[in-house]
Amino acid sequence: MTRIILNGCNGKMGQVISRLVAEDETCKIVAGVDINDFIPNPYPVFKNLDDFSGDADVIIDFSHPSSLEGLLTYAKRRNLPIVVATTGLSSEQKEELGAASNIIPIFFSANMSLGINLLIALAKKAAAFLEGSFDIEIIERHHNQKIDAPSGTALAIADAISDSLKEPAEFIYDRHSVRRKRKKTEIGISAVRGGTIVGDHDVIFAGNDEVIELKHSAASKEVFAVGAIKAAKFMKGKKPGMYSMPDLVGDI
Repeated sequence: MTRIILNGCNGKMGQVISRLVAEDETCKIVAGVDINDFIPNPYPVFKNLDDFSGDADVIIDFSHPSSLEGLLTYAKRRNLPIVVATTGLSSEQKEELGAASNIIPIFFSANMSLGINLLIALAKKAAAFLEGSFDIEIIERHHNQKIDAPSGTALAIADAISDSLKEPAEFIYDRHSVRRKRKKTEIGISAVRGGTIVGDHDVIFAGNDEVIELKHSAASKEVFAVGAIKAAKFMKGKKPGMYSMPDLVGDI
């Protein structure tokens, strides 16, 4: 049995995880943490992580980037693994995760979907094969309540593609402000916000007289919750270090 502390339990993703864990006999949520404690849950909810001192095996974090510092402090003090599924972390905060991984096990992925991570793997192979002869564009679409743009997943795709190229790529977010022809080393990243779109990501490879597209569409938030729960079970008892979706997929 994997005992989970769910940070951000009353958010949209937190509630999806709560429902799925309730149907899973191999894990349970022993405590939730959220600044909004008005939603009834089948487990105790605290406004502050420090208020819970019970036994747990892992923390799932689906909260807000501003809570990261307190989360890491708590996890290090209690020697607990963390599954960080919160998006919109700054480069400095990602460095903090790396430093903390020397002390505790940390699982971090910009997207918990198994399908999106397959898309990333395919995009890396395509980029390496097509380098120099195809232009690369990434388009992401999300609901109108999403705050950060571009999405963490779009940036993760761009980073993975750039790492697979011989020449580092230049990310271009706003062509309206760049009055020049497109460079071959560019990766264009565009964000769309509207309606209730859960999450779409397209990777376009545009060459002379032909276009190749890789696309992933999430129909519900469950795909991310399922991945986070699998990651929590995977992280139980792990040694300090930084873990990611490829580690989980390899284990499966």
